[in-house]
Amino acid sequence: MRLLHVQTVLDREEGIQGAGPQAKIFKEHHDGSAEYVIVSHRWEDEVNYKEMAAFMGMDDRCRSNVRRRTGYKKIIKSCKQAKLDNYQWIWIDTCCIDKRSSSELQEAINSMYRWYEKSQKCYAYLDDVEDSSFPSRQDFSKFHKANGWPKWFSRGWTLQELIAPKQVEFFNKDWVTVGRKEELEEALERITRIPIDVLRDGRKRMYFCVAQIISWAADRETTRPEDRAYSLLGLFDVDMQMTYGEGKKVFQKLQLAIIAKYSDYSIFAWNPKGQFCEFGSVLASDPSYFRDCHDVEKVELVELINKLGISWSQSSSKLGSRDRTLPLELSLVTNVGIQIRLPVITHPDCESVFRGILACRDYFGNPITIDFKTLGPSSYRIPAAGCLRDSRPKLKILHLACAAPYSDEEQHYFKLDDRHATYCGFTRRGTFPRELTGDTVAFSSVTNDPVIIVYGNDDNKSRFAIALTYYLGYASVHVASDQCSVHQEVSWGAFAKKVYDLLWVAPVESRVDSGVKCAHLPRSIRDARVVWKTRNIQTDVMVDVEQCPGCCIGPHKCAITSPQNDEDGLDMPGFMKTIRNVHGLKLSGENVWLCECSGQRITATYLRICMHLTSTPRIQLIVQ
Repeated sequence: MRLLHVQTVLDREEGIQGAGPQAKIFKEHHDGSAEYVIVSHRWEDEVNYKEMAAFMGMDDRCRSNVRRRTGYKKIIKSCKQAKLDNYQWIWIDTCCIDKRSSSELQEAINSMYRWYEKSQKCYAYLDDVEDSSFPSRQDFSKFHKANGWPKWFSRGWTLQELIAPKQVEFFNKDWVTVGRKEELEEALERITRIPIDVLRDGRKRMYFCVAQIISWAADRETTRPEDRAYSLLGLFDVDMQMTYGEGKKVFQKLQLAIIAKYSDYSIFAWNPKGQFCEFGSVLASDPSYFRDCHDVEKVELVELINKLGISWSQSSSKLGSRDRTLPLELSLVTNVGIQIRLPVITHPDCESVFRGILACRDYFGNPITIDFKTLGPSSYRIPAAGCLRDSRPKLKILHLACAAPYSDEEQHYFKLDDRHATYCGFTRRGTFPRELTGDTVAFSSVTNDPVIIVYGNDDNKSRFAIALTYYLGYASVHVASDQCSVHQEVSWGAFAKKVYDLLWVAPVESRVDSGVKCAHLPRSIRDARVVWKTRNIQTDVMVDVEQCPGCCIGPHKCAITSPQNDEDGLDMPGFMKTIRNVHGLKLSGENVWLCECSGQRITATYLRICMHLTSTPRIQLIVQ
């Protein structure tokens, strides 16, 4: 560990004769006997090791340039504070590590937590705090770039720099003390969601589960994406080889290192609400996926097995002789995935889909579950497969995939025809979350990332969205109208995101290969409608806008329904409505279902009801 000698740095700055070019400001300390203070800060215009070591040998112009930097002023101010506190040595990451040496950088990153932990005091420099007291509440006018708190709390490396030292003293931009960690425990817990026990005793009190610890870093940022993983090494006491340039792969390597050291199933509990679109790997791509895990608690697997009522004799009898000798809490990394033993429930409609019950629970004490689909020897994580009927779980050995499946997996295609919507003045405004070019949308058989297509009409200020999903071999289509007031300025992207979020929490619909859905357009006498027909690997979808027959809520009115009181059969929350009463027709050998609404006249438009038809037919049904 290379430390700065406080007095020599100050003498050199003040131009004292004894601090000439030959004065040594750095000294290596390897025995741990030196008492030192350490600095935690945000990087700006910093001074590196080479510049600090050669400072007195520079010409006047170069030296003057260095002295003007905010990083140099920070070094001088921190040394002055260390002198006031009667410390001879100080460590500052910007100038005490020679980053030209990869081995030195490797050692420093792996040792960082320990160095902060062994320091006598840490100076936390809050360069955007101008007041003489610590911020007591969120203030977005002052700290709009960091969720209403000082920017220091949003940086990745400062997480361990807050937890590891026994003493932390906070300074404002003028190096005036604004508080100490022991005095600000409640405020720090509120800002960071780090429990007070951890703030007091650091890693010594790390009885918290892996998911909860990573959740503390969920909203923090680093300049380089790899540092989001490296800044967590000390909290888990694991070492890794530093490799910059791999991006988010480094965070997945960190998870594998944690799995190798700890038997904690909560590491798979990321994204418990299932609202992220990246699925396939059982490993999270980013610490932000653990954002909602701050209340997750670890449960011993034996306790979970007993609570679920799983018979050990029955479960063991279904495993091979080698599997019965495996340890109970198993997490081995193999070439086909992470080998692990989990209680699972098989999906009633798809034998290759199952729900794994993790040995951890949420705030309410409920076990956390994640869903998988087996492809070959590996099981891939997928979005929640809806509510499964009660079934006794069984203990099973799985190989959870660490990467997304190959690109040659099964695909399903949606073919769009929105010409009739265009005739009525509605044009595409955009798609979310991925862009769409042309009229064909491809979906993976494993992932379930809905595609939202927004249509708008500037003349009457109307807007609606079409949602396409494909999950477990089932294609579904939804339509939703924008219920916002004409005076509310909501972008099409915000509207699409709202529909997208509703889809993630909506119940899974019954399987229907064809049908019609409609959504009333507010402040108009029209409905937005979708008609679809699924054949093998393709679903044909037609988008249309028709005059509203007053079938549901009448013209010039709009209503929001809820799952509790909808008598017509609600499959989607709010304004996404499926009509249940249908009549059947047969056209050119194809069965087609037309919807009935309250016994009144309706008009339905169909696209490619039969592949033999050369034009889009219009069919009118009078319900008696």
